[in-house]
Amino acid sequence: MPNETTNYQCPACTGPLRFDSATGKLVCDYCGSTYEVKEVEALYADKQKASDTAARQRPQGPVWGEEEAAGLTSRTCSSCGAELVCDGTTAATTCPYCGNPTVLGGQLSGKLKPEYIIPFKLDRKAAVQNLNKYYKGKKFLPKAFKEQNHVEEIQGVYVPFWLYDATADARGAYEGEVTESHREGNYVVTNTQHYNVARAGEADFIKVPVDGSSKMPDAHMDAIEPFDYSAIQPFSTAYLPGFLADRYDEDEEKCLPRATRRMENTTRAALRETIDGYSEVHTKAENINIDIRKAHYALLPVWMLHTRWNDKDFLFAMNGQTGKLIGDLPVDPKRVAAWFAGISLPLMVILALFLYG
Repeated sequence: MPNETTNYQCPACTGPLRFDSATGKLVCDYCGSTYEVKEVEALYADKQKASDTAARQRPQGPVWGEEEAAGLTSRTCSSCGAELVCDGTTAATTCPYCGNPTVLGGQLSGKLKPEYIIPFKLDRKAAVQNLNKYYKGKKFLPKAFKEQNHVEEIQGVYVPFWLYDATADARGAYEGEVTESHREGNYVVTNTQHYNVARAGEADFIKVPVDGSSKMPDAHMDAIEPFDYSAIQPFSTAYLPGFLADRYDEDEEKCLPRATRRMENTTRAALRETIDGYSEVHTKAENINIDIRKAHYALLPVWMLHTRWNDKDFLFAMNGQTGKLIGDLPVDPKRVAAWFAGISLPLMVILALFLYG
């Protein structure tokens, strides 16, 4: 049975509202009205109750087959009445028939409702500007790439993330070496002393992020961190109009190993940083236990940019709050060869002078 959607409409002219990342308000592009998020939340709270009641009383429509139901969901656009068929994780989109921003009912409610959201702070224009800045200073980037590549698609997406709170208990045994050398006649004498070193400690982790979407490349999502949690807000669908949004399809248990590895690596590095005063340090044993206290479900802002050049696709991701951008770039083999030739020739001259000069 098709489920209802929510279109946030302007109270003044009924035009569609979108969340404006620059002002942090909902904006109507038709009459220019702006609204605080809390205003719109209050206005739509009563409407949502009425919509839920009507949906329960509506007769059931055609039943989908198992194969269809496994991968797709159907919704009715509340603006134009069109039926929208989306994949099972889409939570906010744009109606292709009337063009209005649409929040899909049921995808972000109940157990699927996020606890937090970080609103978009940077817009589409900033994403393109940051992409062009990213090209600069890349020595091996083909010269024609900047001029000839075309941005095929730019999407602002609220990506589902799990934010883990945890405590790490760590203990390590190491061997430290202190090496001293001195000359005795024609010989260099080296003395090495060995020391047993022990370290132990605890570390608290707050909201370690791991994306819960199989659609998103993990390496890109990790690389655009950190997010500024001072701007985190209790979840509201009023932040979604104008952007895409997905619900998670990888739960907190599936994402936990990634979070645990990150916390273990951070704790291990912090433990070793406390050891100094030695020429070398060797690890004999380490034991790190991670105690997960809680996993928060949140939607975080990401701009996804797809470019195409020489019949190849290149994907970029930008933090929609901080502007940090990462992505795939082509490499010009000729530039790489020229660079190696440039450093090889001086080295060969120096070596020749040393051997024959």
